[in-house]
Amino acid sequence: MRQFLCVWLAALACAGQSVEVRYRLTPREVVESRVRMALKSNVERGEKLRALLEEAGCPSNGLTRQPVKHVKAPNVICTLTGETARTIVVGAHFDHAEAGLGVIDNWSGASLLPSLLECVRSAPRRHTFVFVGFTGEEDGLLGSRYYVTALSPDNLRQIAAMINFDSIGAGPPEVEVNKADKELLTRLLNTANSIKVPVRRMDFGDIATSDYESFRAKRVPTLVLHSITPETLKLLHSPDDNMKALRMDDYYDTYRLLAFYLALLDVMLDAPAKQ
Repeated sequence: MRQFLCVWLAALACAGQSVEVRYRLTPREVVESRVRMALKSNVERGEKLRALLEEAGCPSNGLTRQPVKHVKAPNVICTLTGETARTIVVGAHFDHAEAGLGVIDNWSGASLLPSLLECVRSAPRRHTFVFVGFTGEEDGLLGSRYYVTALSPDNLRQIAAMINFDSIGAGPPEVEVNKADKELLTRLLNTANSIKVPVRRMDFGDIATSDYESFRAKRVPTLVLHSITPETLKLLHSPDDNMKALRMDDYYDTYRLLAFYLALLDVMLDAPAKQ
């Protein structure tokens, strides 16, 4: 039985509010071992991600493959039911461009899904969490576009937030500001300050996009973390996108930030007003 580091944060001061956040971190060596499992074939990457989600405790009735038109590999979905139908979608694409091994773009993101699942399932949840490994991002966001169009109007309305991460670990965590939901952005920055993980504000501009755009087009509140700068951009879609490009300290800091952030969102999003 894998042992986890238990973390309890009580009476956290966050934007003038006092809350209790409970979560546990997957050990660093496990997080690192998962990102080292990058494979060349997109189909094999999807199957590896599915196996890792199962290993991390995704319920058998919550783990599904969603076929997507014009793509060989399906979306990989793990649903973790909470006390309510209000949903937080956590997503990262697992496919990669032909050049390189796609460690930064985006096995770095996809391989965090199992570790974040372990974090979320460690305590009772108000929200239902849906972890999605998207296929076909490099072909035009095909997996995420299919995912949102397949949702019923009611299920789409139930999504409280979509948190996306793409091309992380090439440097310190960064956040797209211009297109971020303001509440999600504020809570991320407060979280980063609380655990002393600096987050830089860095917009993609017109040079890149990611799966959050498919949700944003449906008016879902979104936020995307990345590590793209003018310097790290040259790694993407190149032979240099391999394990040597990954900075492990920054990568694990990004995981710690996301783990705390998701636990905080579960407590604070849709919170009932105090009497």
